[in-house]
Amino acid sequence: MPWESNGGGGGRNNNGGPWGQAPGGGGGGPRRPGGGNTPNLEDILNRGRDQFRGGVPGGRWAIIGGVLALVAFWGLNSVYTINPQEVGVELRFGTPKPELSGPGLHFHLWPIETVERVTTTVNQTQIGAANASGQRSNTGASDGLMLSGDQNIVNVQFSVFWAINEPIEYLFNVRDQEAMVRFAAESAMREVVGRRPAQDIYSDDRSGISIEVLNITQDILESYGLGVSINQILIENAGPPSEVIDAFNEVQRARQDETRLQEEARSYANTLLGDARGRAAALREEAAAYTNRVVQEATGEAARFNSIYAEYVNAPEVTRKRLFLETMEQVLGDSQKVMIETGAGASGVLPYLPLPELRPNPGASTTTTTGN
Repeated sequence: MPWESNGGGGGRNNNGGPWGQAPGGGGGGPRRPGGGNTPNLEDILNRGRDQFRGGVPGGRWAIIGGVLALVAFWGLNSVYTINPQEVGVELRFGTPKPELSGPGLHFHLWPIETVERVTTTVNQTQIGAANASGQRSNTGASDGLMLSGDQNIVNVQFSVFWAINEPIEYLFNVRDQEAMVRFAAESAMREVVGRRPAQDIYSDDRSGISIEVLNITQDILESYGLGVSINQILIENAGPPSEVIDAFNEVQRARQDETRLQEEARSYANTLLGDARGRAAALREEAAAYTNRVVQEATGEAARFNSIYAEYVNAPEVTRKRLFLETMEQVLGDSQKVMIETGAGASGVLPYLPLPELRPNPGASTTTTTGN
């Protein structure tokens, strides 16, 4: 055809018109190396601007929803709760605030501020304690073995009850707080046990040891600024190591036998002492009664003598004869001898009359005295 060669086509199929242009009139643009069109930067920017002019999918409500979601997420992270047995320490850029957060809801500026929770309940740390199966705790095989003041090895199992009283110091002054409490209490116990005999730890003065260990442990922890208070040191068990427990039991049994024998000896001594005191009291009572009787008799005799003397003053001869007769009656009243007066007045009496046999006491010996 005549128009096929017009425009320098040369019979080539270049999809051009009679004047060498593309059917869409786009032949004036730049060409690809292979003959196609390449979009320039301006075209790309124009197409992007046209897309944004069309708006975000969902429109204005999608933007508002996204903003609300971000606000809700920030609010959830900014509000926190402190339990009844906790206190909160707020940190601003890692620096703690002096105010503590009590139980309840609280607000802080997250993520600028964060919060650390500290439990204020009493904690228990066991040292040298065995578990239920009889195995040693994993805190160490010899943490309860200590040397006493009398060069004996004792196995002390005790518990430390402590609570946090300064949360900021507790969080930031020491790294491993519970281990610090354990090491301080164990060191204090070793110091106290090393100054005392083993018998004090076994039974004699456990309460005194507990108080002394508590004071030393508290001083150590305060020097480190740990922020805890020691409430109680409880010695749960104290005894010799398991390797010498049999020998120790033998010694304990010997001491128990010694104590038993001493108690029996004291009981026997108290019995004898009670009997002796009873006899002494009886003797004192008898002596007091005898003293009273003698005094009363002496008083009566003195009164009788005074009365006789008064009669003697009035009638000396009669009183003298009466006294003689009464005296002779007392002297000869119990005599077993019979005395017969000889002479003219006794001529009518048989000298061999058996007068002693006439008495009511036939067993008594009789003697007859006769005068010439």
